[in-house]
Amino acid sequence: MTLKIQNICCIGAGYVGGPTMAVIAKNCPNIKVTVVDNNKERIDAWNSSDLSKLPIYEPGLDEIVKRCRGRNLSFSTQINENIASADMVFISVNTPTKTKGLGAGKASDLKWVEACARQVAINAKKHTIVVEKSTLPVRTAEVIKTILEDAQLSSATPYKNSTFEVLSNPEFLSEGSAIQDLEEPDRVLIGGDNEEAIEALSQIYKQWVPSKKILKTNIWSSELAKLTANAFLAQRISSINAIGALCEATGADVREVSRAIGSDSRIGSKFLDSGPGFGGSCFKKDILNLVYLSRYFGLPEVADFWEGVVFLNTWHQHRISELIVKKLFGTLSGKKIVVLGFAFKANTNDTRESAAIQICKDLLQEGALLFIHDPKVDSKQIEVDLERPQMNKSIKAGDLPSQSGEWKTISNLYDGLPNSDAILILTEWLEYSNINWEKVAKTMRRPAWVFDARSIINPSQVLQSGLKLWRVGDGSQVH
Repeated sequence: MTLKIQNICCIGAGYVGGPTMAVIAKNCPNIKVTVVDNNKERIDAWNSSDLSKLPIYEPGLDEIVKRCRGRNLSFSTQINENIASADMVFISVNTPTKTKGLGAGKASDLKWVEACARQVAINAKKHTIVVEKSTLPVRTAEVIKTILEDAQLSSATPYKNSTFEVLSNPEFLSEGSAIQDLEEPDRVLIGGDNEEAIEALSQIYKQWVPSKKILKTNIWSSELAKLTANAFLAQRISSINAIGALCEATGADVREVSRAIGSDSRIGSKFLDSGPGFGGSCFKKDILNLVYLSRYFGLPEVADFWEGVVFLNTWHQHRISELIVKKLFGTLSGKKIVVLGFAFKANTNDTRESAAIQICKDLLQEGALLFIHDPKVDSKQIEVDLERPQMNKSIKAGDLPSQSGEWKTISNLYDGLPNSDAILILTEWLEYSNINWEKVAKTMRRPAWVFDARSIINPSQVLQSGLKLWRVGDGSQVH
């Protein structure tokens, strides 16, 4: 008999937990879905009457929240109470890379996952299915299960009759299209060793996902599949960026190369766009996790292979920074550069591991004056990422800044253009592909450059305006 799920509690109101639970609530109106978090400011944002203030920007998310919030979707800081009433608890908390101790720089820090498991063990009152939703290392489920079971032996656990099953249900969301990915997934992966628990979760997804797309595996395969999927995608990005650098050196065009190889059905066309490098919360973290696991299990050659993917991504970002310095006569001191885009990709306000962070830091180190525009990223987040406050004084091109440069945000991209020496496009927001280059060229300080790291602008329009142009992977200027 399949367990009937009436109450779901998701611990973690972030980029995965919020959108996933919203879509479940939309498609399962008979299930009460509660997203909990100890960050009151974030929960208040989810509950805001102004949907533009939701803590996460995803196209279509605000409409689902508007439709379901107050019906069967709620956001709360009352974690213990909601765990107690839940039939199923999703763990969707952050699992950052460890910064110190064993595995520092590569292994995932599971302190929040462990804390959640202990909280569930203490507060669950009945049989509860615990679902891993965070990206986790292989065999983490075993750790969670041990914590849950052993906690029953503790005198601090008040509900001795509660029992647990643990499942792995990794997310395969692409930020910027997360709602579409949730509504029409390529697959839903469920790993576990208890058929009844697996079927209970399957029945939730079957409300809108075809049965043939629901894949069932053992729990270890499910956990490893998530890491592997992200590693393969990141590897494709590093590979095409490596070829892009070769194109620039030889006179080839990476867009033409991508089109040619992407038409091969064995390869496919996705993730073959050369850019400033991969970002986001998962790619780098998951690859480094694979590196750590490979070394732990005595597979140094495997570890070296995957570590090379991360190394090339970092090298590529520094390559772009160095190229800008060289094109601007070897120095950026006092030179004004307008940076268009700070999110790691379009249609999201997420900046985690964004290529813009490293590139901007490099340019600031060279003494540049950066004017940063992004339609969705808040200036406070940029301050956190760049690890320095924005300038609070009026400056102009030619001013000599501090040795480490200066930066500020602009709300209108045209506001920062007068007397600028260069424009750098780092995020593929649609509005950046529709810039009036004739108008722009009249305001910039000559010789002026446009650096298109996303290949989203019309090269002929830029060149006809009298501006100089560099496009990633474009070797047309090689003689």
